[in-house]
Amino acid sequence: MKQLLVFLCGSLALAVSLAAPTQHDAMMADPPVENPKADEDSHYDSKFDRCDGVEFDAIAPDETGQMFFFKGDHLWKGFAGPSEHANGTFQELDEYHHLGHVDAAFRMHNKDEEAQKDHDHIFFFLDDKVFSYYNHILEKGFPLEIQQVFPGVPSHLDAAVECPKGECITDSVLFFKGHEVYNFDIKTKTVKKKVWDHLPNCTSAVRWLEHYYCFHGHNFTRFHPVSGEVVGDYPKDARRYFMRCADFGHGAGHKKPPCKLDAISTDDKGRTYAFMENVYIRLDSHRDGSHPFPITRSWKEISGRVDAVFAYGDKLYIIQGNQIYIYKSAAHYTLIEGYPKPLKEELGIEGPVNAAFLCPNQHVVHVIKGQKMLEIDLTATPRTVKKELPITIAQVDAAMCDTDGVKVYVGPVYYKYQSPTIMAVAKISPAPQKISPEKFSCEA
Repeated sequence: MKQLLVFLCGSLALAVSLAAPTQHDAMMADPPVENPKADEDSHYDSKFDRCDGVEFDAIAPDETGQMFFFKGDHLWKGFAGPSEHANGTFQELDEYHHLGHVDAAFRMHNKDEEAQKDHDHIFFFLDDKVFSYYNHILEKGFPLEIQQVFPGVPSHLDAAVECPKGECITDSVLFFKGHEVYNFDIKTKTVKKKVWDHLPNCTSAVRWLEHYYCFHGHNFTRFHPVSGEVVGDYPKDARRYFMRCADFGHGAGHKKPPCKLDAISTDDKGRTYAFMENVYIRLDSHRDGSHPFPITRSWKEISGRVDAVFAYGDKLYIIQGNQIYIYKSAAHYTLIEGYPKPLKEELGIEGPVNAAFLCPNQHVVHVIKGQKMLEIDLTATPRTVKKELPITIAQVDAAMCDTDGVKVYVGPVYYKYQSPTIMAVAKISPAPQKISPEKFSCEA
């Protein structure tokens, strides 16, 4: 095993491109920045250029969302820029100077009240040892034997990645060693061993915005964390997605959408989605990145732009023209059998509509159509318009309601009201505020 030179000293703080609070996520929209040419690949006291094609030893974000890529005794912070010595970030690891390599790394997801002290800690693995870091500082008592912290997990690992409950059956960690995968239940500290021959040997693995990636060579493959099923057309070159390299364009020519929303909503899991053209973006996961994805990635039955989206209970309603789709909200969305249905049949109105929103803990959906706001009681059978109110704002694009009030989006700006009632009785519009290109990962 190569040494951990200050054992990964390189603060695992990497944030998968856009993933970090201020960084681009593991699937950046902008073309990468060319890194300095690598020196001799000597592994110790050497420089690597990841745009030359690097097989990473480990990849993990820190508690702030910053992503770290490890190779030998070096690391990269984020998705652009040169490598640096890992011990520059984890200086106390100098006492382990005989180590210059990390086998695996992951950021713990554990919100269980009894064990929350480990939540967001970064764990590094080297040979038969495990190191726990928080805020780039080695936790007292570490390193320990892997078996002391993760009983049943073997030494000399290839990769590791966290898997929160909902995406896995329980809060878990997936450990990779060759084609063997050890699913470690964080609460019960039990292990289930699987063999995923269909996946490449993962030299590193990472979770980003609820998606899981196995890195092998300079490529990566997306997989399902429960079944190991490969999701999509893979492998793909990591240099086109997880870093900015001068000679590699991003994915399939990705461009940021303009800052003009088609719809916006928060589901019962607290996930907030903004829809723009044929893409969507997660807004609640800004710590770990923000990046536009095709709508079909999460809602495969939806083709093209949407008119309105709102959540009610454990379901997400998507309106498109005269049709409405209803999805069961879970780790992944599932279209309810029998849908789409005509909007008239479901809500008692004709499409198209401009926007729709539901306020927290309410059962009345407010549908904006032109300069009218229609109120529909979702507990009624059949559902019909109970009240129709005029509004002052014209050409509404999207709207949402949360504990801060109602936000109405028109082009590149939005207007804020304390409640739907105040919005309906207002004679003049409040001062417009600009949509944030940084928050929405859009082009102003």
